[in-house]
Amino acid sequence: MNKTSAIRAVIETTTEEPIVFTTGYACRIAQEVLDRPNHFYMTGSMGLASSIGIGIAEQTGRPTVVVDGDGSLLMNPAGLVTAGALASLPLVHVLLDDESYASTGGQHVPSWGTDFALLARSCGYARVERIERIADLVATLSTVAANCAAPTFLHCVLTEEDPPIPPRVDGDLAAHAARFAAAVRKSVPC
Repeated sequence: MNKTSAIRAVIETTTEEPIVFTTGYACRIAQEVLDRPNHFYMTGSMGLASSIGIGIAEQTGRPTVVVDGDGSLLMNPAGLVTAGALASLPLVHVLLDDESYASTGGQHVPSWGTDFALLARSCGYARVERIERIADLVATLSTVAANCAAPTFLHCVLTEEDPPIPPRVDGDLAAHAARFAAAVRKSVPC
């Protein structure tokens, strides 16, 4: 599994759930795979994907997916603590772990010694899984994404090379944020 196949799986197994893609390659790949109004592409705020996703899930009460990176999560692990403390938070936190700050030059992330699953479990996530195959990611997301009622953590181990990465997220970022907000408001149950 590589970053592109994992992101494609997230997109293909979701429909209207808000999805927050962490800054860097994740948002670039997601926009290239399939751009939807319910996709939020972070730019310039590394480490805050889970914080944004937690806020959306908390405010809307709807299952929300966060696609995070290992370096981003290590930059701000407070999101794990916050999500885990909210037992009924409908959050699916997908961690893409390639041990690399890929979009800034491929520097090594010191994640090899971090047991992300243990960390999420000890923070209070209700469901924690380590996923190494794309078929397992698809199967798991198919069962949890639309009906998530408690914090779920999916640690995806990425071992395959990615194809060429698409260009940076384009367009007016303020317009993008407004489009996302409108999509989330529209989908909030009355």
